[in-house]
Amino acid sequence: MAGIQNFPKTILFLCLMAFFQVPFAASKPTGLSMRLIRRDTLYPGNLTKAERIKRLLQLSARAHALDSVLNLNESADTDNIHLPIGRVPETYAYVVETKLGSQLHPVKLLMDTGSGLIWTQCQPCVNCFRQKVPIYDSRASTSYRKLPCTHELCQGENRRFNCYNNECVYNIRYGADSSPKSPRTKGVASFESFQFPVDDLHTRVIDDMIFGCSFDNQNFDFSDGETSGILGLSLAPDSLGSQLAKKGIINYKFSYCLVPFNDELVRPSVLRFGDDIPRLVGNVQTTDFLVITTAGRYHYNLELLDISVGFHRLGFQLQPDIFRLRNDGTGGCVIDSGSLISTIDQKTIGRNAYEEVMAAFRAYYESRDFQRIGKVVESLPLCYRSKPGFRDYVTMTWHFNGGDYQIDGKYMHYFNDEDGYFCVALRPSSKTILGSWQQQNMRIIYNMNVGGLFWVTETCANDHTLHD
Repeated sequence: MAGIQNFPKTILFLCLMAFFQVPFAASKPTGLSMRLIRRDTLYPGNLTKAERIKRLLQLSARAHALDSVLNLNESADTDNIHLPIGRVPETYAYVVETKLGSQLHPVKLLMDTGSGLIWTQCQPCVNCFRQKVPIYDSRASTSYRKLPCTHELCQGENRRFNCYNNECVYNIRYGADSSPKSPRTKGVASFESFQFPVDDLHTRVIDDMIFGCSFDNQNFDFSDGETSGILGLSLAPDSLGSQLAKKGIINYKFSYCLVPFNDELVRPSVLRFGDDIPRLVGNVQTTDFLVITTAGRYHYNLELLDISVGFHRLGFQLQPDIFRLRNDGTGGCVIDSGSLISTIDQKTIGRNAYEEVMAAFRAYYESRDFQRIGKVVESLPLCYRSKPGFRDYVTMTWHFNGGDYQIDGKYMHYFNDEDGYFCVALRPSSKTILGSWQQQNMRIIYNMNVGGLFWVTETCANDHTLHD
């Protein structure tokens, strides 16, 4: 089994979660704020709010539980290092808009907390998907340069890239297998300056950011043309959070509060770092991070002990290893705001955790004479016909080592009011994931100074002011 231990308190803050558009608005090196823009606001204006949410769920159903795979052999075509939980990029709900290079070339990047590399399409392009803005051309930028083969990320056992023909190259595949239809990107690891808007009048440029100049991009379904690439936000050393921490721009903690998907996003939400994080008020809960010592495990691992549905505790704590990471890389529990719908492990040893959780939901609603319905377009497995006036939707609690994460009933379900049904917002998987649907109206702080996750309920629509 991969080694697991409490997260060392001396480890640098390497992380950044999903769902945000940037601007930097900090005058202090340890404080920083970024605006969060939901991707559903980029959908065509003729879609209703319900249609936008339905579209997100449909995309998530097609792509959930996929892995991203980084190929590191000489020819950049074989020998895989698996980075679990990366997803096909079309599932993500938030984008970041920024500018690259001396020419200030605009790009829009989808957030991915399951992979590390920041990349955009580059000219000259062998295979590129359609995008509305011109494709970035490194030859036009005086601030561009390639990562040397002597760089620490291009050599050694923990390298992220491989030296081939005197260039640091990568080949990242998004998918659970080696299917020819899996989305993948190939390119050259490079340095470039990134410009982020602070407000309508001011910007901030960060030089020598490591990113991928991708010239071969296949099987990406970015049909809206709004996307140029991906912003990697995992714990990997080439992710945005890792690089900002290494440069001393941010302190070793960050926080966000996700406005409910059913609410109109009148103002952008805010992702906060360091001193810009508000003081928590209320019944604050906490749990320690776990670190997976196996190379390449750059995810936010938590020690889940048990689960309750309503007041019914399922008793998984009687089998302490049920949510542990298994030798083949499956299992374990992570928090990931890049996963829309939470998942429960259906391959747990001794007991099927997913089946027991769903059985508890079924028992609750069948005891109240709800009519179960069959297949729905959102591909959620447990759905019922709605009853007028009913509001007592069952809660769910994830019992972590040190704190309880209680999910309100309205965020444990998906409601299709137009067609008159609701679904339990859970899916089966080979890993337990606390996704963004179950993070609505929750203030969440990732504090690497103490190696822990903190959370408390909050009205996230009120969190929209950038600190100057």
